[in-house]
Amino acid sequence: MSTGRLQTVGRDKCRLHMVTWNVATAEPPEDVASLLQLDVQPPTDLYVIGLQEVNATPVRFISDLLGEDSWSHIFMDTLAPRGFVKVTSIRMQGLLLLIFAKQIHLPYIRKIQTTYTRTGIFGYWGNKGGVSVRFSFYGHMVCFLNCHLAAHMNYALQRVDEFEYILESQDFDISDTPHILDHKAVFCLGDLNFRISDHGLHFIRSSINSGRLHLLWSRDQLTMMKKNEPFLQEFEEGPLNFSPTYKFDRNSDTYDSSPLKTWLGFNGKKRKPAWTDRILWRIKPKTLLSEDEEDDNDEKASICTEDGIDEYPLHVSQDKYTSDMSYGVSDHKPVIATFTVELRKHFDTPLVHISPLGVWCGDHDALLSYTIQEDFMSSTWDWIGLYKVGFRSAFDYETFVWVREDDLPEINEVIKISVDKDGIPLLGGQYTLGYYSTNMQSIVGLSASFHILESKNAVLEGLVPENINGLNK
Repeated sequence: MSTGRLQTVGRDKCRLHMVTWNVATAEPPEDVASLLQLDVQPPTDLYVIGLQEVNATPVRFISDLLGEDSWSHIFMDTLAPRGFVKVTSIRMQGLLLLIFAKQIHLPYIRKIQTTYTRTGIFGYWGNKGGVSVRFSFYGHMVCFLNCHLAAHMNYALQRVDEFEYILESQDFDISDTPHILDHKAVFCLGDLNFRISDHGLHFIRSSINSGRLHLLWSRDQLTMMKKNEPFLQEFEEGPLNFSPTYKFDRNSDTYDSSPLKTWLGFNGKKRKPAWTDRILWRIKPKTLLSEDEEDDNDEKASICTEDGIDEYPLHVSQDKYTSDMSYGVSDHKPVIATFTVELRKHFDTPLVHISPLGVWCGDHDALLSYTIQEDFMSSTWDWIGLYKVGFRSAFDYETFVWVREDDLPEINEVIKISVDKDGIPLLGGQYTLGYYSTNMQSIVGLSASFHILESKNAVLEGLVPENINGLNK
């Protein structure tokens, strides 16, 4: 029996924290705690971090491909001890999009896919464009898009065209949501590069310094473009009650003070402050399903009853939209948005149940069991990882075992697998087991945390001091 149909009568609230930052090829600061607002209440469930202009020189980019880049490292190092796991990421040259989730949510984040679109140099270069991540969150289809659009004051129309092209051209191998706008909720963040038109530098700066930001809103190019572009009108944005986030002198709160430069007789000019860095969202309009679409798929982008009421509603409300002026490594300031996502879950049972069996210790082989609780596209390439509590990503395992290599198991069949003692940490500690689905590219089952005993061999290996008559030697 499918667990995907109506299981939960009430609604649940999840808190989403989003950051967009053009880092202008800078290395990350030592501390990103205030950027992530780690101690906020109610606590965050999902972090979505979109960066632009991450250092992408050929040598650095190839180095990052071989391992995590420095920005990913600092976010993982900061969030992992607090129980957040990197769900996925995608990078296209300087564009980087990172998704983190509280560990408890991992089994309910499924069907992860990523893609990208180049718009730089006639679509052949990835210094501009968009990268996106889509997944099912408790059965609700959501998509996050990180964009870096064309620069300079006079290219507002090109920015709109690029944004629309990205939305229309990106596709996914998912029948219900093949395109970005098919998703129930879409969040767009990035350096959209829209400027403040008509007003001069002095007027803009005096308006900012006097706190009269409302005098600039009507000439914000994105606000102006929304009046004539129906697809932009479908996106919502909070009020711009924070100072423009571009362009600053690095390591300061001072807007661009660079001297006027001349080059080959052409006059240079200072950049006018602008709200280039933005976070938008869109909820898919409700639609009734045809009879052919009334199948037993538990992960529809939108499901409505005959009277047009959404059977599995998802509501997004913005709690905060601001910038963090304390960071100065870039000529942009980061922009933060937090949301409350209220939803009715399509399901609340993991696809796989996993448990350790007996005592685990590096002195002997260990045993685990797993049970497929609902039919899904399992594969003999699926694996079960042993993770130390506080792990950083699905691939941050201590050891792993392949699932049963012959016939795939039946639903509710209990499968037992042995784990070689050589892969079990000698020092022991708190660990958890996770079932990774290759087809869904996600962990679809997690065990409760359990304790691995310290191995007797830990002393022989010199990992712990030898205790003789109560003294460490």
